[in-house]
Amino acid sequence: FSQNDLLSPLLLSGCLGLDVRQSVSDLIMKPGDEEQISCSHDRTDYRQMLWYQQSPGDTAMKLIGYLNFKASTMEESYKDHFIISGDLGGNTAKNGSLVVRGVKQEHSAVYYCAACEAR
Repeated sequence: FSQNDLLSPLLLSGCLGLDVRQSVSDLIMKPGDEEQISCSHDRTDYRQMLWYQQSPGDTAMKLIGYLNFKASTMEESYKDHFIISGDLGGNTAKNGSLVVRGVKQEHSAVYYCAACEAR
């Protein structure tokens, strides 16, 4: 995977297209590995960060979970191997992260973060 910061503009229903910076997007990992993906953006009023997974050969992006201010909400099928954290409060740039732990082969995928206003 690329070590360079990637720009990942993503347009979602209810969210304005916004450039977010990710440390990596595509991960190829070995079983048992742990990997962290960082995400940031500069919109101080966008206090929700969503994380998606796109598996190889699949056009669908599956919601992993999201961070709303400091509280994370995970989809049930991702709770055992994924952690979302960060602090989207305050009036500074927003930073969050997705950690993949205890990796299984099916976790090798492309990951996206997106941001929007908290609702």
